[in-house]
Amino acid sequence: MVNQPFYGDVSLVSAGIAGKCPRCGRGKLFTGYRTVAEVCQSCGLSFRFADSGDGAAWFVMLIAGAIAVGLALWVELTWQPSYSVHALIAVPAAVILPLVLLRPVKGILLCQQYKTKAAPGEASER
Repeated sequence: MVNQPFYGDVSLVSAGIAGKCPRCGRGKLFTGYRTVAEVCQSCGLSFRFADSGDGAAWFVMLIAGAIAVGLALWVELTWQPSYSVHALIAVPAAVILPLVLLRPVKGILLCQQYKTKAAPGEASER
């Protein structure tokens, strides 16, 4: 019988937000801003399974777009400022929010992909 190490119960959401390995919760999931590492430096898990595709970008666009538009509407209905004030508020919100949200959302999706053992579909020969 091979003695398998016990990694404990890792919270996939907190591991994804922190950019940590979904198995051990210690190693880095990313080597760059969005570049997925080859393997976990802590437990040796290969991240070859990791392919979130465009899923993270779609979630981020949906969330950040709703927040940016909601903020612009709130500012307009509350103070009715000039267009330059809207530009000073809405443009940074529309640029900074996606940059802040993209890596954590991608991390969460990759951790979920590990947990559910999701893999790309394969065509079968009939």
